[in-house]
Amino acid sequence: MKVFVYFNLHRKCFSVKALEGPSKGRVIAHRDNVLLHDVTFKVSQAGRLRVIREQRKNVHAGICGTWLNDTDDYNTGIRISIMGSAIMYNPYKYSTFVHLFGEHPATSCRIAALNVSNKKPSIHTWN
Repeated sequence: MKVFVYFNLHRKCFSVKALEGPSKGRVIAHRDNVLLHDVTFKVSQAGRLRVIREQRKNVHAGICGTWLNDTDDYNTGIRISIMGSAIMYNPYKYSTFVHLFGEHPATSCRIAALNVSNKKPSIHTWN
């Protein structure tokens, strides 16, 4: 299933929003671990500029991909976290998601593991 995933600041976990099917446009799950395939990183520039202008966060960036909702998301995510490339996003510094080391833009990848640890999100990719 195609989904859009973003970090929920109130719940301190990832919200998974359906992009297809009967629940299209609705949040269908809240998870600490999400594994996505065929991933693209999305940032609404208008939303980013609003964050900068108002100095207040809003949902304007996230990750699109195919979610398998597999029970092995956690174990696979751990392996990708160890071997993969770390990704980050800061609307005040960057207009896109960037690789943590090198700070070059991240636009897409084959697999992304999203994890929450100590109420903080991390994103790791594998091509």
